[in-house]
Amino acid sequence: MAILIEVNSDSFVAEVTNIDLRVPLSESEFSDIHSAFNRYAILVFRGQPLTDEQQLAFSRWFGPLEAAPNYAGTALRLRNEFTDISNLDHAGKILDPQDRLTAYNLGNQLWHTDSSFKRRRAKCSLLSAREVPQHGGETQYADMRAAYDALPHKRKLEIDDLVAEHSIAHSRSRIGFDGFNDDTVTGLPPVPQRVVDHYPESGRTSLFLASHASHIIGWHREQGRALLDELIDFATQPQFVYTHRWAVDDLVVWDNRCTMHRGRPYDLTERRVLHRTTVSDALTSFHERASADQRLLTSPMPVGGRNV
Repeated sequence: MAILIEVNSDSFVAEVTNIDLRVPLSESEFSDIHSAFNRYAILVFRGQPLTDEQQLAFSRWFGPLEAAPNYAGTALRLRNEFTDISNLDHAGKILDPQDRLTAYNLGNQLWHTDSSFKRRRAKCSLLSAREVPQHGGETQYADMRAAYDALPHKRKLEIDDLVAEHSIAHSRSRIGFDGFNDDTVTGLPPVPQRVVDHYPESGRTSLFLASHASHIIGWHREQGRALLDELIDFATQPQFVYTHRWAVDDLVVWDNRCTMHRGRPYDLTERRVLHRTTVSDALTSFHERASADQRLLTSPMPVGGRNV
């Protein structure tokens, strides 16, 4: 029987049924899934009790997997193809709320897109729910394509050529975390990313924003940050947001290039365990796009003065 794809009330979210992801896919099945991914940006698969190996196998259909560096410099619970979205330590025990890893993980409650602070962005993330708390811990997603479409025409013209600088250190500094190890600081320097980008696979144009974005290149820092905050506030209005309430064995796949997301608070004394794989955007990096687009070889003209 063919895969079924049903759009929910949020036009950028589709639920995929009549498929068991524990069983190897056919090319035809994945083609249907990937077409839905490009069209809707977020796919929900329920009732998928995946092992780590099965999650890896499905993830690789989308492209090359990212390794997950040890940003916080603590012992890790999962192999490095996974990002551990949990409140557990390396031994599987609930973390002390005062632990530095707990502090680092609070950054996931800011609106962000995975790996925007890397030279090669993430294409998509796949998050598998293994244990969920009784209350809270939802994940919210914002449709950055619909947000862009809703911007006034004048604002679209104003931001079309802007480039923002993204940094993991910046986003974590916003929650007071400054405990990065030296490898993180030297290995993940700030990177430029377009504020507006176009995606041929969907034919849509999207904002590309995140808490990792610190400022607009060529602008005064305070002015650029104010613009980024304004755009994030606009893009996360209720009409652009889907809230996913997790059940065990849910798998959610989302396009990092045209969505933002954030985790919601929950009781840290309850176990919340989700395993995330992330697929690199193998198409191009910013610098590769810039070499094909001469507009980006020169920093945007400043508004109100040069960056200081």
